[in-house]
Amino acid sequence: MTTSQTPAAVPTLTQDELKTLVGQAALKYVVHGEIVGVGTGSTVNKFIDALATIKDQIKGAVSSSVASTDRLQALGIPVFDSNSVEKLAVYIDGADEIDGQGHMVKGGGAALTREKIVAAQSTKFVCIADESKLVQTLGKFPLPVEVIPMATQRVMAQFAAKGGVGKVRMKDGAPLVTDNGQHIVDVTGLQIADPRAFEAEVSQWPGVVTVGVFAFQKAQVCLLGTAQGVKTLEF
Repeated sequence: MTTSQTPAAVPTLTQDELKTLVGQAALKYVVHGEIVGVGTGSTVNKFIDALATIKDQIKGAVSSSVASTDRLQALGIPVFDSNSVEKLAVYIDGADEIDGQGHMVKGGGAALTREKIVAAQSTKFVCIADESKLVQTLGKFPLPVEVIPMATQRVMAQFAAKGGVGKVRMKDGAPLVTDNGQHIVDVTGLQIADPRAFEAEVSQWPGVVTVGVFAFQKAQVCLLGTAQGVKTLEF
């Protein structure tokens, strides 16, 4: 991993300001004249706002969620179906955690399946996050797993055998339903020392749609918002 630092003019920034900083910094990775892959979440919303300032220089975006699609379109950025785009030069998204090799935990916004799909069709993954998301070992943040509803109890039992505690994510008193019509199981108590092996194993469990470990679709670049400015990590 290599790092570089872009100094900030303001020594103390709020988390919201850090998100704005990395969202703007990500613009330099956008390839003019092409379609950009866009993720989901509060940090990505800052990137979408920044992207709107150069919308005349891109063809549009492929989005990983209904929420991001709505925001992009509201700002006048065309959104393409992923099936109509063969390859994306870059995918820009946040992360709930990222380690020193670019492996991530994602899915806090319940869009992990579509995020992984768009990441897989992109040449480069640029992660944007604040420095609190950088960890030595994945597992500090609850691991989101998108699951077919009838399999939730069985999947939680399999995680229990690994020392994890699974809980179905709720919204308004009922299980949250993803954009794909599935449920989310959030798992705590894990230490994911080998992200690739973990992702490969859990992905094979019956009923698992997507596990929120991004090891095969890891980041090549991470823009971290710090009190000293944007720190660029390259993996």
